[in-house]
Amino acid sequence: MQTRDLDLTEIINGEEVMGPSPFMKHQDISGNLNEIIRHHVKTNGLGKVYYSPLDIIFEEGVNRLQPDILFIRKENMSIGQDWIRGVPDMVCEIVSSGTFKKDMEVKKAIYEKYKVPEYWIVLPEFLTIEILTIENDRYKLHSIAEIEGIVTSKVIKGLQVDIKNVFE
Repeated sequence: MQTRDLDLTEIINGEEVMGPSPFMKHQDISGNLNEIIRHHVKTNGLGKVYYSPLDIIFEEGVNRLQPDILFIRKENMSIGQDWIRGVPDMVCEIVSSGTFKKDMEVKKAIYEKYKVPEYWIVLPEFLTIEILTIENDRYKLHSIAEIEGIVTSKVIKGLQVDIKNVFE
């Protein structure tokens, strides 16, 4: 039987990077957050929510990333083809000790370069969610909650997330 190693492969700044499958805790958090966002988006007819592995091709052969969760507004759905070919409205990365530098520096710089309007950074070890938004071509902190509290999206109209429901 042939395995599909390419499912967890990204192209980052022209270099192919393979990653391991996520741990169960990561999947629990990803599932909870995906369910919360997807319900809000679907209920309000705002667009579509997708989860990894699904490639975003910013630039063929240069930057092809797989965020944990992404959102596309309904008016931008033309970028959804075989993969996502263009800039989604929101991306989310769930950071682990093994992906800290990649998610917090490398991927953040790529998302910023292509002007992804909103970047969610989920830090399970700190029970924290940060939401960054693009202002003057740079990410600025829009919303944060640590241990308890609510984060709000600027891009997904009306979305407020109680982080207890994400980390439970």
